[in-house]
Amino acid sequence: MAVSPIESRYATGMNALFDDKAKLASWLEVEVALAKAHAKLGNMPHDAANEIEEASKNVELDRVLAIEAEIHHDLMAMVKALSEKCKKYGGFVHLGSTSYDIEDTATALLLKRAICLLRKRLLIFSELLKKHAKQKKNMVCIARTHGQHAVPTTYGMKFALWYSETERNLKRLERAEEIISFGKMSGAAGTMATFQGKGREIQGLVMKYLGLKPAKVTNQVIQRDRHAEVVFVLALIGATLEKIAKEIRNLQRTEIMEVAEPFASKQVGSSTMPQKRNPHKCERICSLARVVRANVATALENIALEHERDLTNSANERFLLSQSFIVTDYMLKEMNKILAGLQFFPENIEKNLELTKGMVMAERIMIGLSSKGMGRQQAHELMRSCSIEAFRKKKSLLDVLLGKKQVTNLLGKKALEKLFNPKNYIGEAPEIVERAISK
Repeated sequence: MAVSPIESRYATGMNALFDDKAKLASWLEVEVALAKAHAKLGNMPHDAANEIEEASKNVELDRVLAIEAEIHHDLMAMVKALSEKCKKYGGFVHLGSTSYDIEDTATALLLKRAICLLRKRLLIFSELLKKHAKQKKNMVCIARTHGQHAVPTTYGMKFALWYSETERNLKRLERAEEIISFGKMSGAAGTMATFQGKGREIQGLVMKYLGLKPAKVTNQVIQRDRHAEVVFVLALIGATLEKIAKEIRNLQRTEIMEVAEPFASKQVGSSTMPQKRNPHKCERICSLARVVRANVATALENIALEHERDLTNSANERFLLSQSFIVTDYMLKEMNKILAGLQFFPENIEKNLELTKGMVMAERIMIGLSSKGMGRQQAHELMRSCSIEAFRKKKSLLDVLLGKKQVTNLLGKKALEKLFNPKNYIGEAPEIVERAISK
């Protein structure tokens, strides 16, 4: 039975990249690349490299775990298991390298692959946002600032904003892939002493075989600022998802109910209140975003290792790297389903536009009065006092203004009525949306 929910409830295709089999396979991949580099430079027979490569295909996880139980060193357990599978050249396995030459280089391979998977999910997410932005660019709704009705906007603007942020996240993810795609083959303290003058060549060849770049300088490990940057990018993606999920949750409030996440025909909202339609998918995303964000602090702590290295990063990285990627992937997967089935309630959108009886058009009237010769500050104060009066008397702002000569002397009834149409006060919103979503 799974202990962690990322093994069951929140599992995705990302899990396969971080399980024990995948980790072992990546270690073996690096060992094979190391053997090939030694063979090319004449440090071992080509037959030895070939045998190591063939032997790597037959190393079993159970055997590695059994050896580890005896020697209490996971990487050396792999080295021993690989050596056992070699008939003649087992003594050449792991030649000149230290554990983290293998582990950190293998981690770079895994994280690079994980970023590739995440990018695919993020691209789908981006296209869903773009589709909504384009379809809803003229759907007028009320904007809210400080939780209060502000001025009219469009739903297209909301989605275009999120789309633009996601484009930045895609660029950040590209940068994260670049920063993590470095490996090392430099020995116990990074001096390459065990490679007897051929360290730079060996490291270059190994990374070439693996599709990575050689680190210019290391100590015993790849420096953890790289890993911290990757986790931070995941946290930023999670923050974007949380922002969208929170907006959907708020717009799904009973008294607002402009949009709602999908709700299956047999879905249950509450164990005791049959009528409930809780936005639990969006709430789950908001909850999980906190997990990834919290992991950034741990990733930052891992940067300051002592001297040429210590092991204080090792144990927590077994959690934070896999957990951050899997949880982020799950959040994206869920948000993609939400966006694909997102429901809109046009009648409530219209109702909320008119909820304040025209007060949301006060800015527009102020601008209209200013254009007719009234000072801007005078117009602002007039609209402020009239809005207070309309609220106190529960009257429409238009009715209040029609009783003010300083208003009607400048703007007649027909002109005022035209200015009170919220659908004619969205500025350049449709053009802004088009610019935002165009490549």
